[in-house]
Amino acid sequence: MDHICPICDIRPALERLGIKKINNGASTGAEWTETNGDLLESYASCDGRLIASVRQGTWDDYENIMEKAQEAFKIWRMISAPQRGDIVRQIGNEFRRYKEDLGRLVSYEMGKIYQEGLGEVQEMIDIADFALGISRQLYGSTMHSERPRHRMYDQYHPLGVVGVITAFNFPVAVWAWNAMLALVTGNVVVWKPSSKVPLCAIAVHNIIADVLKRNDVPEGVTNLIVGSSKHIGDNFLADKRIPLISCTGSTAVGRRVGRIVGERLGRTLLELGGNNAIIITEKANQDMALMATVFGAVGTAGQRCTSTRRLIIHESVYEEYKTKLVNAYKQIRIGCPLDPNVLVGPLIDKGAVQAFLYAQEQIVKEGGKIIHGGQVLEGPGFESGCYVEPVLAEAENHYHIVQEETFAPILYLMKYKTLDEAIALHNAVPQGLSSAIFSTDMMETERFLSHEGSDCGIANVNIGTSGAEIGGAFGGEKDTGGGRESGSDAWKVYMRRQTNTINYSSELPFAQGIKFVL
Repeated sequence: MDHICPICDIRPALERLGIKKINNGASTGAEWTETNGDLLESYASCDGRLIASVRQGTWDDYENIMEKAQEAFKIWRMISAPQRGDIVRQIGNEFRRYKEDLGRLVSYEMGKIYQEGLGEVQEMIDIADFALGISRQLYGSTMHSERPRHRMYDQYHPLGVVGVITAFNFPVAVWAWNAMLALVTGNVVVWKPSSKVPLCAIAVHNIIADVLKRNDVPEGVTNLIVGSSKHIGDNFLADKRIPLISCTGSTAVGRRVGRIVGERLGRTLLELGGNNAIIITEKANQDMALMATVFGAVGTAGQRCTSTRRLIIHESVYEEYKTKLVNAYKQIRIGCPLDPNVLVGPLIDKGAVQAFLYAQEQIVKEGGKIIHGGQVLEGPGFESGCYVEPVLAEAENHYHIVQEETFAPILYLMKYKTLDEAIALHNAVPQGLSSAIFSTDMMETERFLSHEGSDCGIANVNIGTSGAEIGGAFGGEKDTGGGRESGSDAWKVYMRRQTNTINYSSELPFAQGIKFVL
């Protein structure tokens, strides 16, 4: 990484995070396994430079991890939940210590701007704090029995080994959403990160290693396997030793995961694609809506599952709002994600750039119009070939390309006349993750949140579609997969429910009044 500009020089951060030139791709917590799989090279999407490499794990490495994980579960589940919570608290504190360095690596390896990289690490800290509180609130319910002198209640037990598959766009936070809750509920975790951002995962395991050692946490409680699908792919999904697979990715990937895990009657937590819309009513605060729209559409270069992809605007304010939006887009600063003056970094790779270009071709082919942006940027500072100018396009909701999720900064604008029409347009896509309405009319906003309103797992009023807090359950409906993770009572996903009935009498009455005499 010679002759690198000072802004992009992350060598000091890499050293503090324990990232070497060549890194092992398997960990059982505090210990690393000497792997000898194919070399995976990680390049920065912002400047195309090689950051470091990973020797991937093989199936033998995975089997070693699973053996240790199964043994560790027997110990970990018997440690009290508050004790487990305290260890998670310490992990959260380590993330605080390394927030700037890890945020910098997330930004450089993945391509999101530094502020978003810091925000992602803050999510890890927040979910650790949340999980600490949950560790003392793993409540069941009691209920009255129909039989005299009987007591009934339900309780929750850990599942065992939880498999976590994460996508490139949130290389550390999504693991934390799953892992922190899985750990406090008594499970152990095997993490398979995206091969596009492996160094972030390795850095996380380096960060937490000291906490695990200080607390004598058994090997196998937190595990990492960086491995190609030819070694660790469908066989990972089909492994009956893993009762729950949590997968974040595209709808196509989710269908495959759901089918393979479902065939063995395992559980899945699927966080898949989004095709998120904002309704701008004639009574919207346009300044607020504009800020939310721009961040939602171009944040992370449109590579969030909650990115704003459709804008449904009342016809009376359509032209006015469109003009404001075009003017705002003209001010967007694109460049190195570590530059504090930049608002939009690169796409993850050239494959994403091709999808960006293809979508524009389809927009025009189907009768739509590009009204701003669309270029692949070239010249000094854009050598990686992954920088693009965010697009605004006028389109119809029924276009095939609009019905799909293109993981790039493309925002489709369309008009509506009545709120009935707006809600119908909003819901008329296969995905159902995040949604929003901007209006100062309570009747409009309440209707949007009602049974006949948004069909998404997340519905917001006067805020955008992206930037969910960890306190609420995160996830969506339809092709988004139906999974819920992070806040609220999402911890129940990682546990099995058990109903218990206790007879404290000297008689044995049967339920439903059945008479049975020997």
